Amino acid sequence: MNILLTSVGRRRYIVEYFKEALKGSGKIHVSNSVYTMAMETADSFLITPLIYDEKYIPALLNYCADNEINAVLSLFDLDLPVLAKNRELFACQGTKVILAPEESVTLCNDKWKTSLFLIENNIATPRTYLTLENALTGLRTGEVSFPLIIKPRWGMASLGIYCAENEQELMVLYDKSKREIFSSYLQYESQQAPNDAVLIQQKLNGQEHGLDVLNDLDGTYVRTYAKKKIAMRAGETDIGETVGSAEFEGIARVLSKKIRHEGILSVDCFVDRKGVSVTELNCRISGHYPLSHLAGVNVPKQIVEWLHHKPTNESVLQFKEGLVIAKDLVPRIMK
Repeated sequence: MNILLTSVGRRRYIVEYFKEALKGSGKIHVSNSVYTMAMETADSFLITPLIYDEKYIPALLNYCADNEINAVLSLFDLDLPVLAKNRELFACQGTKVILAPEESVTLCNDKWKTSLFLIENNIATPRTYLTLENALTGLRTGEVSFPLIIKPRWGMASLGIYCAENEQELMVLYDKSKREIFSSYLQYESQQAPNDAVLIQQKLNGQEHGLDVLNDLDGTYVRTYAKKKIAMRAGETDIGETVGSAEFEGIARVLSKKIRHEGILSVDCFVDRKGVSVTELNCRISGHYPLSHLAGVNVPKQIVEWLHHKPTNESVLQFKEGLVIAKDLVPRIMK
């Protein structure tokens, strides 16, 4: 069993999780457009063209064919729509791309479509505006009030996210967010609607949580794991606590059925006295998955067993609640 993790970035720990899951019965390959320390951990690696380069998918296809890759998973949002669009090309040469359907990937990456989808499915979500003009109208009619969150429509890693406390800040930070989008890798997806690439959203005051909604490789719901977010760094959970999932179960099952993802759907949400409000969806292993892993859940091992056509293994999906878990930074010499 050979598995390729694309756009691996700095997620060395994910590479280690998959290597442990294989236990020498196959190889973990990784790819990225620049060299990172995660590549040293893998059995083999590929430096790829940029994701939106026309040579990107051919490079991956050739690598998969040359190295008998059985399955591909991506760890980066920008990668997902490109892989989803080309998954049949991988399937034709015997490589399974573990991902959600293309329309679900598009829905999750586009935070405006995410908002509309959540409203359509009666899942609470903060009031969101597609234009600055509509947000200003909402403020003047009392539909919404400060503070407001300004964020990229196609965003990740907390790039371009700001909190405005008044109208003057709203105007300045809206422009600042837009400049950051089009001077970073967020520009690629944002080119779909350059004039509507920034969202303005009601700020929620509850406790933020992250959910791992796990489906099997047929897109059937398996289980949900919940983590309370205590501290964040660069858009990822830096410190968190494992908690029970009962209050999230209904929402998770709806999302599982509608998104039809394979593996993990990462869900960001807030809990207050009114209940659960969902803010974002990501069709991939996210930055808060390690909390689930350290609490006893071994999704990489379960994925490997599913790839071997084995049934769901309850023994690798046990989850211990009440653990406070922190990420650690380890300096290393690259060369």
